[in-house]
Amino acid sequence: MNDKIKVSDLTEFDMAEQLRSEEDIAEYLSMVLEDGDTNELIRAVGYVAKARGMTQIAQASGLGRESLYKALRVGAKPQFETISKVLGAMGVGLKVVATPIAKQDNHAVAH
Repeated sequence: MNDKIKVSDLTEFDMAEQLRSEEDIAEYLSMVLEDGDTNELIRAVGYVAKARGMTQIAQASGLGRESLYKALRVGAKPQFETISKVLGAMGVGLKVVATPIAKQDNHAVAH
């Protein structure tokens, strides 16, 4: 009962392995988009690309494989066009929905 598990004995978690279906991928990307963290979105797109096969996604998007890895690495700042091409190659699209806008202070608006 008191057997301790060594961290080194644990298998490394790989998000790409959890993305088994189109629904998994869509739900995962939707949750990440909803959080609004750009870096996490880029990381998530990378996980999905890995789940689908980096070589296949690179070819389908028209990007070189190395360029794809660079664009999706932590800290990268890819252009929207690049992310759009990658999402298209993965068969995933973005959806825009209306959200409530915070009320503006009418007194602060210049006339």
